[in-house]
Amino acid sequence: MDHTAPPSASHGLKDPHKLSFESANLRRLVLGSYWAIIILALPFWWHLTSIERIALPSSLVRAQLDRKPVFPVNVQLDKTSFRESASTLAGEVNRLFAQSAQASPRWRNLDIHVGVSESPADQGDDSNTYSVVLGNFTAVRHHRQLSVSREDASSAHQLRKILSSLLAPEITSLQAQRIAQYAKRYRLAFTLLNENSASDHLVNTWDIQSAIADHLSPILSRLNVLHNFTIESQVQYHAPLAFEPLQLAVANGTLHGLTPEDLTVFVNSAEWTLSSSVSSDPVLHFVLFVPSAVRQPLHILDTHGSPTSQNAFLLPQWGGILILNRHAEYATMTHLSRAELTPVFSAFANQLSALLGVSPLPDGIKSEDTSVLSDWQLDTLLRYRTSENMLGSQQTLYSIVKLVDQIENMPVDQSVRGDVHGSLTALEQAYRSAVGSPVIALRWSSEALSLASHAFFNPGMLALLYFPAEHKYAVYTPLFASIAVPLIAALVREFYGWRRERRTARNE
Repeated sequence: MDHTAPPSASHGLKDPHKLSFESANLRRLVLGSYWAIIILALPFWWHLTSIERIALPSSLVRAQLDRKPVFPVNVQLDKTSFRESASTLAGEVNRLFAQSAQASPRWRNLDIHVGVSESPADQGDDSNTYSVVLGNFTAVRHHRQLSVSREDASSAHQLRKILSSLLAPEITSLQAQRIAQYAKRYRLAFTLLNENSASDHLVNTWDIQSAIADHLSPILSRLNVLHNFTIESQVQYHAPLAFEPLQLAVANGTLHGLTPEDLTVFVNSAEWTLSSSVSSDPVLHFVLFVPSAVRQPLHILDTHGSPTSQNAFLLPQWGGILILNRHAEYATMTHLSRAELTPVFSAFANQLSALLGVSPLPDGIKSEDTSVLSDWQLDTLLRYRTSENMLGSQQTLYSIVKLVDQIENMPVDQSVRGDVHGSLTALEQAYRSAVGSPVIALRWSSEALSLASHAFFNPGMLALLYFPAEHKYAVYTPLFASIAVPLIAALVREFYGWRRERRTARNE
């Protein structure tokens, strides 16, 4: 009897350790494919997550910080009226101006030269040349001419003082703070506010067109080389105050007073709608406030609590406000006539000039035409605004470069770089134009400031400004840690297995 056992079914099966899908080569091939995909994907991931940082002209921007525009000013003394003293006086005034340029920073942008001319010339559009003649009194005339009295012209110090006050008037810090930031376009919003619609002093209409034509149009026409103006007006019938004015007892009865603290919160922004149109242009507001009958008269108080003669005040860089206390004979009239608006819009004209940076004529110097700005004032304003724009452009460009250097993950694309280069180019043109024409220099400086501001507020630069590297780790760690740990562990295990197989093969 054959006791040979039949082949076991298990003999027909392969060794589990020899299964094809568990072979070492196939396992390593699968593992390698994972790592190959990761390595090939790394460049794409790096490109998609990298921040574009185009190099900025940092050295050129830093070099701009030390540059200042220089405006040449040529002052000609009329030899016909000054006679033999013209040359001596011109030389002495030149020496005094040279000393002033070294002593005061407000002279660093001016290169003043005083000479002698045979006759007072009509300067026309030459904004760099001024003529000085002797006259009966000291006054500015058309075409950049100055008439000085013999008393003022007798001393070089006195003549230098007069020219200084006209060519480079000193601007205090308080005056500089109230001047509105330069803009190519402004909207002038004139608002007539009635505190109480049920008051006996209610005003329904006002002759604003005639008032603007009389008092503001001459100024606006002169300032059109700096700005374009859009005018709007409105009347409101209910404009309550957000506070209660003080009541003061006086000989004639009771008056209401506004303290200096009240003036800062006088505008009730929550209930007053002072702008009647939607526009990106900056707005200068001019408000005529008509108090209700129970609060008239309403006066402005000084720091000691005493009523002042002023009924108008200025809010820096915002606008002006005038309080209208109507006389009893006009109290019941609902219309403000052209004559009644004369003092109102005279005050508004002064406030507008102050907000736009127009320097008033110095004490003792008159103007042949008081209704318009003199050429001296306009030229001074052009130089001031040009210098202001150029300084603002320099500081804005430097801020961009400084931020980019400090924040490594701040993106800088081609549009930012183009705006920075464009601003630098416009600045260079402004420096060149300052020698010949302050008007052209102002346009270039405005362009430089606009491009620098556009680059600074570029949305692309701010996208990752508040997304530091720690945030990236917090985002990627939960996503890739669960995948990376098994792959790294499998790679290490296969490496040691491969080394063990090699040792076994060498021993056999």
